[in-house]
Amino acid sequence: MNNLIAMKTILREQESCCKALVGLLQKERTHLVEFDVRAVEELSKEKDTFLLRLRLLEEERQRLASALSSEVPGPREGELTLRALAERTGDAELAGIRLKLVSLAQSIEDLNAFNRHLVDRSLNSVRTARGFFNAFGGRTPEPVASGTLLSRET
Repeated sequence: MNNLIAMKTILREQESCCKALVGLLQKERTHLVEFDVRAVEELSKEKDTFLLRLRLLEEERQRLASALSSEVPGPREGELTLRALAERTGDAELAGIRLKLVSLAQSIEDLNAFNRHLVDRSLNSVRTARGFFNAFGGRTPEPVASGTLLSRET
C-alpha cells in the first residue's frame, strides 16, 4: 500500500497548491480593483508556476490511481476516482481530502469568474473612453498587430 501513502502525499500537495492559488487569485482581485498592472503581471507569473506544479501533481495522481486500481479490490471500470478509492479502502482521510479539493476547485472557479468580470468591465471602460475620445476628433494610436501572451489560464 505504498501507492496509497504516495497518493495521500500527492493529494495533500495538490491541496496546498490550490490553497496558495486561491490566495493569489484573491490578491489578483485586489490588484485588479486598484488597477495595479505590475502587481497583476507578477501574480500572473506566480499563477503560471502554480498551475504547472498542479499539472505535474495531477499527472502523478493519475499514474498512482492507475497503479492503485489493480491493488485495491473492486470493479476495474475506467479511471479510479478519489471517491471510489475512498469507498474501496474505507479511508476517511481520503474522503476528507477529496472534499477539500472539490471545495478549493469551486473557490478557484468562482474567483477566476469574478476576476474575469473585473477585467471585462475594465476593457469595456477603455473601449467606451476610446469611442468618446474618437467622437471628438481625437486620434488614437494604431493597434499593434502582435503582442506577448503573459498568462493563459486553463
